[in-house]
Amino acid sequence: MSAIEVISWPFKQESISKINNTEQYLNYPVIYVLNGNKEAYIGETVYFKNRMKAHLKARKNIDQINLIKHEKFNRSATFHLETKLINYFLGDEKYTLQNKSKTASDFTHNYYNKPYYDQQLFIELWQKLYDQKLVNHELHTIENKDIFKLSPFKELSIEQIELKEKVLEFCEKQVKVSSEEYGSLLVIEGEAGVGKSVVLSSIFNTIQERAEEASSPLSQTENYLAVNHEEMFKTYKGIAKQVKHLKGKNFAKPTPLINTLQKQNKKADIIFVDEAHLLLTKPDTYNNFHGNNHLEELLKLAKVVVIIYDQGQVLKLKSLWGAAALEQLKRKSTYHEEYQLTNQFRMQANDDVINWINAFKNKQLLPIPQDKNYEFKVFETMEDMHEKIKVQNNEFGLSRVVSTFDYLHKKDGGTYYVNESNGEYKMPWNTTSTKYTWAEKPETVNEAGSIYTIQGFDLNYVGVVLGPSVKYDTAKDEIVIDTSKYMDKGAYTGTEGIANVNEAKEKIVLNSINILMKRGIKGLYIYTSDDALRNKLLEYQKAGETHE
Repeated sequence: MSAIEVISWPFKQESISKINNTEQYLNYPVIYVLNGNKEAYIGETVYFKNRMKAHLKARKNIDQINLIKHEKFNRSATFHLETKLINYFLGDEKYTLQNKSKTASDFTHNYYNKPYYDQQLFIELWQKLYDQKLVNHELHTIENKDIFKLSPFKELSIEQIELKEKVLEFCEKQVKVSSEEYGSLLVIEGEAGVGKSVVLSSIFNTIQERAEEASSPLSQTENYLAVNHEEMFKTYKGIAKQVKHLKGKNFAKPTPLINTLQKQNKKADIIFVDEAHLLLTKPDTYNNFHGNNHLEELLKLAKVVVIIYDQGQVLKLKSLWGAAALEQLKRKSTYHEEYQLTNQFRMQANDDVINWINAFKNKQLLPIPQDKNYEFKVFETMEDMHEKIKVQNNEFGLSRVVSTFDYLHKKDGGTYYVNESNGEYKMPWNTTSTKYTWAEKPETVNEAGSIYTIQGFDLNYVGVVLGPSVKYDTAKDEIVIDTSKYMDKGAYTGTEGIANVNEAKEKIVLNSINILMKRGIKGLYIYTSDDALRNKLLEYQKAGETHE
């Protein structure tokens, strides 16, 4: 069987002219990479010579042509592998990509023997590019990067494509509508792990490309993507550096964006909001927000606002969204629509595991489910769980321990610790970095992350420490949340106007647990500091293993 071949020439007319017209690849499906010192373009064609002539006239900052050929290539395969290469080049971060999203397909159809091309042949292709130093990183390194997971060129599901088309249509139509005080609002709802941020990244990239096209209804529009989450913000800024049609200035935190637009006394065209459940629903003078509600202010400052929202991921009372508050803003908007995303993408777990986590969020404890494709395990000690996480991190990468926010006050040499309740073991926790997202720093395998370092991101395996705020009442056979033990005091500020404050606080803690438990793609491990809860979980686990 023949191997993948990569043939390189200088990006010059003479190189193309010297190609012998009898070469088979001239009218055969091929892939190519054009690269310069800092930029690259990836494409596929069946008319290689003509395509290169067109590129020579149009492309700048390119020095080299790299033709990729294989005797088993067909048009479906090259179309698919082109899209896959674009995603991995983005995650590799060696080059800024000149590609537009229309050169990468949102959706790759099924075709004969697709798994062979998708896995076996692509691995061989990437190794060839790595050996020739056209890329910097091996596949497994890229696959664990946040920038790769949120790539705007990611292949989308049919459900996600339908959503993308709906959003683009909504934006093109509503951006022309003259709004009075409030713009139009599109609310996209979906719980943790349904791929909300991935589809938003893809949509925003397409919107920004169309803003540069004279013939587009979105031509010359001024658009922003806002997210009230420091770690996600870093990832989006990182993507902007790698994609030619995205600019860092179009990504913002909500408060600075609101204050800037108000100061300039102007309206943006479209504002997208990721993790909109983190928007403020009360003034926060400490952080320089003087309005009553982030979303309301954004609606006043844009013709169109599109939000990604999950009521089950609210983590602060000052961000506590009630259905009534959102309904009121829908009514205030010039026009509004809703869309539900439902398919779980992150967790490779069966429905029994998902249902177990959802029941826990409702303070119900169910027997531990079995799943051959997803490892779900309860540990006797935090040390044992941490050791297992380190083993999985060595094999699969991106495996981390995270904890409920129950350990803030014990300071020891400037570091916060998560402490094991039935032993001496302790782990540093909740460290942050200005440049990298927490889980992407290799040394954080020795730490425990918090809800603020991990929300919105994937891990391969997650070890969750349920701290002193989470207990089990053996008499009532139910989970009890002790809100006084939850040390994120910022989560509890802003109680005015909340009818049942303790219930609201409880909801914040349960939301945070739900988010932590749904981080793992391949597995979930649990250690709980409450003896009664740990014993009950271990009892359930033993019973489940006996019935296998």
